[in-house]
Amino acid sequence: MSQQFNFVYSAPPIALLAPAADAAGRTSLYKNLRNNAGKVCIIFRVNQGNAAQVTFSVLQATALAGTNSKAITASPIFYNADAAVGDALTAQTAAATFQADAVTSKDKFVVFEFVPADVMDVNNGFKYIAVSTSASNAGNITAASMHYIGTYQQASPPSSAV
Repeated sequence: MSQQFNFVYSAPPIALLAPAADAAGRTSLYKNLRNNAGKVCIIFRVNQGNAAQVTFSVLQATALAGTNSKAITASPIFYNADAAVGDALTAQTAAATFQADAVTSKDKFVVFEFVPADVMDVNNGFKYIAVSTSASNAGNITAASMHYIGTYQQASPPSSAV
């Protein structure tokens, strides 16, 4: 039976960090969550070619420019330490950041899943989100994207970059 839900229209991928070497660490642009209707899913990916660990963080701000930027509070986190072996995600201790283990030559996923009102200071206008990675090593390639169920479920939803 067909369902009236389509990921492409209702929960499109929102690019945060393009795949790149992560020697110095990076911070994404901020995205607006005004069209979010529920949970947000931030997906970090690291192809860890070097034993240097990488720490992943989710940030909140009051404006697209990153005004008043600060970390979110503790969020549920899920981790797959070796995507080549399987796709199972294991629940981790809720936190505002997560550090991948130092085992090299592994393709890893870190997923933060949260309701903005639970981990963001929404009462004080924090409705923009970005991600950051710590300084690491050029052998570690990282990327990040975001998904959320939008309130505007049509073929051309409004941009999260406004």
